[in-house]
Amino acid sequence: MRWTRAFIPTLKETPSDADIASHRLMLRSGMVRKLSSGIYNFLPLGMKTILKVANIVREEMNRTGAHELLMPVLSPAELWKESGRWDVYGEELMRIRDRHKREFALGPTHEEIITDIVRREIRSYRELPLVLYQIQTKFRDEIRPRFGIMRAREFMMKDAYSFHENEESLQETYMVMHEAYTRIFRRCGLSFGAVEADSGAIGGDVTHEFMVFADSGESEVLHCVCGFSATVEGTGVEVPEAEGPKDPEAMEKVPTPGMRTVEEVTGFMGVKPHNLVKTLIYTCGDAHVAAMVRGDREVCETKLAKVTGLVPLELASAETIEKLTGAPTGFTGPVGLKGARLVADHSVTVMTNMVTGANEADTHLKNVNIDRDFEPDLVANIAVAEEGDPCPRCGESLSSYRGIEVGQIFKLGTKYSESLRATFTDPSGAEVPFVMGCYGIGVSRTVAAAIEQHHDGDGISWPISIAPYEAHVLPVNVTNDKAMALGEQFHKELQEKGVETILDDRDERAGIKFKDADLVGSPFRVTIGERGLKKGIVEVRVRETREQTEVPVDDAVSTVCKMVDEARREFNLD
Repeated sequence: MRWTRAFIPTLKETPSDADIASHRLMLRSGMVRKLSSGIYNFLPLGMKTILKVANIVREEMNRTGAHELLMPVLSPAELWKESGRWDVYGEELMRIRDRHKREFALGPTHEEIITDIVRREIRSYRELPLVLYQIQTKFRDEIRPRFGIMRAREFMMKDAYSFHENEESLQETYMVMHEAYTRIFRRCGLSFGAVEADSGAIGGDVTHEFMVFADSGESEVLHCVCGFSATVEGTGVEVPEAEGPKDPEAMEKVPTPGMRTVEEVTGFMGVKPHNLVKTLIYTCGDAHVAAMVRGDREVCETKLAKVTGLVPLELASAETIEKLTGAPTGFTGPVGLKGARLVADHSVTVMTNMVTGANEADTHLKNVNIDRDFEPDLVANIAVAEEGDPCPRCGESLSSYRGIEVGQIFKLGTKYSESLRATFTDPSGAEVPFVMGCYGIGVSRTVAAAIEQHHDGDGISWPISIAPYEAHVLPVNVTNDKAMALGEQFHKELQEKGVETILDDRDERAGIKFKDADLVGSPFRVTIGERGLKKGIVEVRVRETREQTEVPVDDAVSTVCKMVDEARREFNLD
């Protein structure tokens, strides 16, 4: 490809709304352009990378024996209502009406449609297991689209679904998919880990997220030297017991005028944050939940929703809080609280003489004790885990890192097959529901994650497996006939040998061409300069290491081909 024939609209300046490296560099390198909030055009350079990631995904899915299909973006509301998700998925579900006033969803995921397909076509256990997948555009109405294509409202995703006779068969496929995902992300050149997680709106009891290590990641992951790894939402870590007074004392009211926050109350009363319990009110429709966690911790809303079965949960309004408690926000407590289901974190149950809100304006209680002064309706792990907490497997302290979720695998069980009445005939002749699994990869998100790991101050440094072009031929001065002729020759010979090559044939200043070459990030660059030609040499540069080697003109093509072959082998995994 000649640069003058390509469509690569690079930018010198970084757009002001680009917050992370992948967003900045995808805009500056001409990979994408923003159309609207959370909606992007993929320009040719971006599309080449998207297709390379999709091809890796497709190859590895086919390797597992999965079958590719394509389902519609539009999902009829009837299917979502049948599964029970139409009213509980939340506002991220984009809903539309056609001219006949029929309701549809723009699919964020396709559990309902795939289950409908299988319930119509599969009759016997002899046809199982079955794995079907697609690579399709998905839609989620993010409340705050941000970070470019990392959290967009429209994105490319691979979603696969498996159907099984029993749990043993599901477990076998689950592990096959785990290995397939490992191969996919290794082939994409990513450093990553598989961590225990929460299943969210998809559902299921067992799930793992594949996290790319990156400081810009939205997810916090806790890790132990024993190999345990989990997101703070999905972890089984419980908050350790904190030091505090042990002998119960008489409960009493303390005036705390205008003191609403943990810092204000504990400072005023002279106690540690871990001796205070904050009680937060959540709502789901007409239901109310009061969540209790220590003052030095936060409520994990994902865990709370899971243990209560209430989705979606929202923090209650100031009006609702005052109606339930008789006090304004900041003074809620468990003693005498009515009208809300009281859920206490495990760490609260071992506390004595705790400080809580008094359900009375400008008032708190001290020396509150569980069982004597209040009784929770449910005790569960609902606090956000933190670095330093004990590992649930070995007890060692956990460390944390940031991660970008690029894939997730789920054991769905019979969640969808039961609600959609999808059954097959088992060996005994009984009609039983399919046991299901679900496996997703964010294809476009994987591109952004790769940039987050592979960039420097000058631009992108692509792994060769997903680079738009493997080699970049750069004649410094295209008005020099000899340099340009040699560039044309290298470009032609490299392409004939199967190396994807771009020739920068622009009549531009050398500095501009070098900056653009570093920006778009081809793994190898051949620079043809006038001074080098006088000595019969060209310069071969490795983008990742910035290592530069002077090579005789006659050896340039073979040198680049050898480098490309070696780089490809690193990601081939065969």
